[in-house]
Amino acid sequence: MKFLEPMIIAFSMYSKIPMPRIEWNKENMKYTMCFFPLIGVVTGALIYLAGMFLDGNIFPKVGSGRLMFAAVMTLIPVFVSGGIHLDGFMDTMDALGSWGDKEKKLEILKDSHNGAFAVIGICCYFTGSLGVWSEIRTEMLPVVAAGYVISRALSGLAVMTFPAARGSGLVKTFQDGAQKKAVRFTMIVYLILVAGYLYICSPVGMVVLLIIAGAVFGYYYRMSRKQFGGVTGDLAGYFLQICELALLIGGLIVQGIQ
Repeated sequence: MKFLEPMIIAFSMYSKIPMPRIEWNKENMKYTMCFFPLIGVVTGALIYLAGMFLDGNIFPKVGSGRLMFAAVMTLIPVFVSGGIHLDGFMDTMDALGSWGDKEKKLEILKDSHNGAFAVIGICCYFTGSLGVWSEIRTEMLPVVAAGYVISRALSGLAVMTFPAARGSGLVKTFQDGAQKKAVRFTMIVYLILVAGYLYICSPVGMVVLLIIAGAVFGYYYRMSRKQFGGVTGDLAGYFLQICELALLIGGLIVQGIQ
């Protein structure tokens, strides 16, 4: 029961999966981030099952066109998360598009209104995702599904490791209230388990996806420090979305190699 409440909080905050209401306090917030990648497990499982269904592998009479397949696959992560990470992605696109100084960018992140760069960015994101998914074959679904766990494990690791851009906010709250060593260790365990899973599914997929994830993680660290002076909740959402799309492209690369 000690870890049940933190898990419920994680799913309540970062997904639209129905959860019982519980009181949030310092004690049950300590390990909340430890369960964040489990939302990626759920997302990956839904991606796999939906893909198998749409391609007629569960019911042979069901066989969707590639556009329908791509649209459903693109929308599943949005439905699971409720769009919380996309909101951060859009805010970050506005901030980066402003070309202002760090203080200006941080102010834009706090603005609830969406600007032109947010709209352009989200249109490009969904177009790219739709295009890549239209090329993904069913046999690559187990590999692609792992990306939703990797992105969240790295996001949790960054929240507990990278400096916060502000002295307040969601990231700072988690950094101050979490058991950092426990969260970092848990995120690393997730990554090791995913690497083992990918090795069983596709050794090539393991290498390609981990290299891409590492590259995006490095970009995130450098960009957040240079452009914002650290990470925020919006930047965490931006990273997660970029990482997921990059890993999806990685799945397409693996498909071409194999």
